[in-house]
Amino acid sequence: MSWSQKTFKLPRASRGSYLVTDHVVRSVPDIKDYKIGLLNLFVKHTSCALSLNENFDDDVREDMSDALDRIAPEDRKGNLYRHSAEGLDDMPAHIKSSLVGASITIPIRDGELDTGTWQGIWYLEFRAMKHERSVVATIQGQKF
Repeated sequence: MSWSQKTFKLPRASRGSYLVTDHVVRSVPDIKDYKIGLLNLFVKHTSCALSLNENFDDDVREDMSDALDRIAPEDRKGNLYRHSAEGLDDMPAHIKSSLVGASITIPIRDGELDTGTWQGIWYLEFRAMKHERSVVATIQGQKF
């Protein structure tokens, strides 16, 4: 059994849902060294998230962002949430991050991510301002 771990940055982005599968594969080249394994991705922030979802239709990502905004709306008047120290969009971002999650695990088979036909890795940014986000990628598995 072998382990590999590295930290990489996601592309800077403002509020939205972004397909980052290709960026992850470029940032974690060790994937190709594993016959079988698991890739765990953990984003080290509390106002964004990672998800595995639709990789083809951009409308799905936009609809997801809209749905999460309905679940945890931004507090435009400043009286919906107690926490607002970092801006009125901060607390809704924390709620969305908790709902979606900070990590995902994807199987590796024959040096590639073993996702479904229509699955891709999403980076969901919940803050209005662009942020740089760090992701820890950990692989456990059997190398070729």
